Amino acid sequence: QVQLAESGGGLVQAGGSLRLSCAASGRTFSGYAMGWFRQAPGKEREFVAAISWNGGSTSCADSVKGRFTIARDNAPGTVYLQLNSLKPEDTAVYYCAARLWYISMDATDFLFWGQGTQVTVSS
Repeated sequence: QVQLAESGGGLVQAGGSLRLSCAASGRTFSGYAMGWFRQAPGKEREFVAAISWNGGSTSCADSVKGRFTIARDNAPGTVYLQLNSLKPEDTAVYYCAARLWYISMDATDFLFWGQGTQVTVSS
């Protein structure tokens, strides 16, 4: 089992920035690829970004490319999502998730999920 806990969400004005963190505990963190997904009210959960187990590969959704950056630090077992140039349409609950080794953009590939952190962007 891997337990995930997100933090760093909040209310920010359009154009602002936030950094989300996801702390992992349980099994060895370094063997897991990590992903960030988000879900807005009335919408399906969508892929945001992912990073491979060693940080060698990353992927971002087209809607956030150039604005959001994913990174990880295996020593404390934390994955980060830097959100810049935020837009009102980025408002959602952001979830981190874990799967073995390699990145995926499909939420069904991820085994473990956090509880989510709310990001609200005002116009």
